[in-house]
Amino acid sequence: MTDAILLAALLIFGFGLVSSLADRSPITGPMVFVTVGIIAGPLGLDLFKPHLGSELVRTIAEITLVLILFIDASLIDLRSLMREYAISFRLLFIGLPLTMILGVLLAIPFFSAMNIWSIALMAFILSPTDAALGQAVVNSKKVPENIRESIGVESGLNDGIALPPILACMAGLTVTAGAHLDASYWTIYALKQLAYGPVVGALVGWLGGKLVDWVCVRGWMNSTFQRLVSISLSFICYSLADSLQGNGFIAAFFGGLTLGARTPEVRERIQDFGEAEGQYLMLFVFLIFGMVMVPAAKPLWDGAALLYALLSLTVIRMLPVALSLIGAKLSKATVLFVGWFGPRGIASVLYSLMVVGEIGFKGNERALSVIILTVLLSVFLHGLTAVPFSTLYGKSASRAGER
Repeated sequence: MTDAILLAALLIFGFGLVSSLADRSPITGPMVFVTVGIIAGPLGLDLFKPHLGSELVRTIAEITLVLILFIDASLIDLRSLMREYAISFRLLFIGLPLTMILGVLLAIPFFSAMNIWSIALMAFILSPTDAALGQAVVNSKKVPENIRESIGVESGLNDGIALPPILACMAGLTVTAGAHLDASYWTIYALKQLAYGPVVGALVGWLGGKLVDWVCVRGWMNSTFQRLVSISLSFICYSLADSLQGNGFIAAFFGGLTLGARTPEVRERIQDFGEAEGQYLMLFVFLIFGMVMVPAAKPLWDGAALLYALLSLTVIRMLPVALSLIGAKLSKATVLFVGWFGPRGIASVLYSLMVVGEIGFKGNERALSVIILTVLLSVFLHGLTAVPFSTLYGKSASRAGER
């Protein structure tokens, strides 16, 4: 695995040298890292053979997920979410639940041999979006600002919102497998996970941020350690909640959501450093995805998996978006654009690795293989269409007079 880390470091350094050029092209970082991972792994040159359930893979996945949940949530101003991000609010609290429900309903006839917990787990893991796969969309000046912000806000929050039902499905699968048949045990366990996590995270995020603000006003904390706050607080949230039998990932999300630091310069330093570290780890995870997850899933792919993956990226995403935006007074082009740019990416990958770490790959191969195929298609389809579709949509929005 040391060689894989070296390869990742070289790739990140090399891609960073041309990252500005890549921003203006259809080639994205995830596309490059997934491709290199496939070429270097068992499906290609077979240079590396890391195991899907290895401790290092699981640790990297957990660190990345904790940091991304914290940083993404910290970028959202709760007070302005309903006022300034009305589109995001609709997408998150109408579109996302509808996506989950539709994903389950359409999966049942495709995968009749799977139990309902596996089907729901698959649908829920495929519900969060990842704006990073179509970074050109959220960075393009050709796309109206409110649409760019809405897509970014949706991507930042939906992974945290989707987490509790994912955990519930994991608990259901464990009970079905016979590990714990006591219903009262799982009821108490679920309540602790879903109650302690948010409470601990919210307290740590709010108090920690307020403390940082207080010491910064007095000149006690230099800018270097301000930038390290995102890492420190996210893992305090995770570890403290976990020690109390709460869910550490939910705690990290709520810690970022309630981050108490309000001084603009301090908050910007916290977020900028966290985003940079999260980007580094995210690209490493995409390398692991191509090197380890794609080879493990490939033997299980068939026509049903491919068709459901395509439906997940189109109908299962776009129909709920269209329904959620009824009455928002948006053009058909805008509704189609927002519906299409719901890539499945890093959250789906990390939640899949969490499932492997907690309940194993065996017995869940079918669901995980469909998730992996969907993400693989999304990496390339959304990456390749981000620049040209943004340009086309920008022209349409300009003609329609959308801001």
